[in-house]
Amino acid sequence: MTEAENPASRVPALFTPLKLRGMALSNRVVLSPMCMYSAEDGTVGDFQLVHLGARALGGAGLIITEMTNIHPHGRISPGCAGMYKASHALAWKRVVDFVHGESDAKIAVQLAHAGRKGAVPRSWERGAGGLGDAAWELIAPSAIAFGEGSATPREMSHDDIADMVQRFAQGALWADEAGFDMIEFHMGHGYLLSSFMSPLANARDDQYGGDLAGRMRFPLEVLAAVRAVWPADKPISARISAIDYEEGGNTLDDGIAMATMLFDAGLDIVDVSSGAVTSQGRPKPVGLYQTPFSETIRKATGKPTMTVGNIRSAEDANGVIEEGRADLCVLAKWHLYDPFFTRHAAVELGFEMPWPKQYAQVERMLKG
Repeated sequence: MTEAENPASRVPALFTPLKLRGMALSNRVVLSPMCMYSAEDGTVGDFQLVHLGARALGGAGLIITEMTNIHPHGRISPGCAGMYKASHALAWKRVVDFVHGESDAKIAVQLAHAGRKGAVPRSWERGAGGLGDAAWELIAPSAIAFGEGSATPREMSHDDIADMVQRFAQGALWADEAGFDMIEFHMGHGYLLSSFMSPLANARDDQYGGDLAGRMRFPLEVLAAVRAVWPADKPISARISAIDYEEGGNTLDDGIAMATMLFDAGLDIVDVSSGAVTSQGRPKPVGLYQTPFSETIRKATGKPTMTVGNIRSAEDANGVIEEGRADLCVLAKWHLYDPFFTRHAAVELGFEMPWPKQYAQVERMLKG
């Protein structure tokens, strides 16, 4: 009997492999980067080891770290992870080595700078004022606050921009020392790179502002600097806000154009999110509300995409891949709820996925 005659023998789309440069993923499930606010002066520790390690044991094909900042003043909060000194690479290596040693997962670091959204308390400490005297200076493309009640950033000089390009490149060198398989840039949600890309945050009248080509200059300089030092066989991703949801902001056509520029400059896959460029531009998370953006960009560019947002079932995730709407499914909150989402999805879809050797009794139980 052929595969066509026996549909049950087909491998579900979610469990087909994907290769990006020299990185081979065993399935299409990704742990989304989520800030955990549990580092000390940027140094990650036991929490990240257990948090990320659990999702690797849970079967995700790709683990992406929380937003990891290339400057101490690039953090959202004092508890945010960093890649701004050599010791950070050593701390991250412990996590990377566990993921590689105990699972088939690959692991990426999301490099970023918070820009005008920085210098706020940890998420569970907000609402009772800011950091007070502990707050640091914010920088951004223009002296425009993120929202009402937010601090006004200082407009970056050309020297500031050049310094940040080099800091991203240095972060990439340390990421390679730590053993990461991929770099993702956070170019969405109103953080530093994203704020250059959006006319809602970038009012510059020099070569780093104006039309989309000018607004993309700094992010493209960062990508070029990192691609020059990052191993040729390791891929690079970028999370973007494909649409700003506000009048005068980026539209989906702009999102396609941004992705095209990034792909032309050497990006391997784009992680398609949306909104949050200002405090007002927030999407309504109903259904797979961001997957249409991923699908549109994938079809327009002919390049691979990730989709993120409200994916919470094996049926949802498998359908996205099977229908060609994205190449990878990125789960955030649902991975907090269920660290073993991928293995549970395999069971639901009738796919025999090997369990960790320490959990062999589960595999025997499932086989009856």
